[in-house]
Amino acid sequence: GRDRTLTSFLLIAVGGALGALSRYYLDTAVTRLLGPTVLGIFLINITGSFSLGVFISAAENHITWQNNASLFASIGFLGSYTTFSVLTVATVTLVESGNLPRAALNIGGSIVVGLAAALLGFYLGKLL
Repeated sequence: GRDRTLTSFLLIAVGGALGALSRYYLDTAVTRLLGPTVLGIFLINITGSFSLGVFISAAENHITWQNNASLFASIGFLGSYTTFSVLTVATVTLVESGNLPRAALNIGGSIVVGLAAALLGFYLGKLL
């Protein structure tokens, strides 16, 4: 009922806030270390893909995780931690600046490496 809805809302909201803050601080740290680059978002999306793969796979073996933990981790934290929109806008920016090889590497690498990370995470999660 109402208590469940409030609990769900709070789990998603807190997870989302923590995921967004984590994304911001990791991207900022990478930018400080390497200068302006798309590598921070690349790293975020890859680690997020891996983490979601682990979580989804591990949750299959832990029925008690599936509701509240899924709301917090999958929808809240990882939903706001990873960012498709920043990936695509960064790629468009690279195209606009004439850096087509880097744009292709950014989008293609994100998809290929992201899929590999999710697959690895999925298989490792089965071990938990």
